Amino acid sequence: MQQLKKDLQSTVKTLKALAAKIDAISKKMEGAKKAKSAPKKVAKAVKKAVKAKPVKKSALKKKAKPVKKSALKKKAKPVKKSAPKKKAVSITAADTVLKIVSRYKRGIKTAGIKEKTGYNSKKVQNIVFKLRKQRKIKSAVKGVYVKA
Repeated sequence: MQQLKKDLQSTVKTLKALAAKIDAISKKMEGAKKAKSAPKKVAKAVKKAVKAKPVKKSALKKKAKPVKKSALKKKAKPVKKSAPKKKAVSITAADTVLKIVSRYKRGIKTAGIKEKTGYNSKKVQNIVFKLRKQRKIKSAVKGVYVKA
């Protein structure tokens, strides 16, 4: 037991030393990134300063001209009417189950529905319940469903 305790303590010391080394390396990396980005920022600032044109004092003193109201109002362009877009028909899980049930004249079990659709048993039970309430399917025998 004491040997295990000593081994664990030495492992903890080693891990702490590694963590300290990793922290030192990450700080050096951050310093290197900042050092590399700093010359770029200075170079950009210098380029902007060189390109900037001196501003005349008279240009600063000029007042803005009042905008005419007619310039603010824009004429609306006539909108071309197109044919109404058709909505994409999405097949629901209930539609899928109903389609499968309607294929079998003698009916199909919930296990068969699960197999055909790939849905889990809870989902199939809920869909069957919903379709029975809507009177789209009916129960021929317990667990066997036919189209109503």
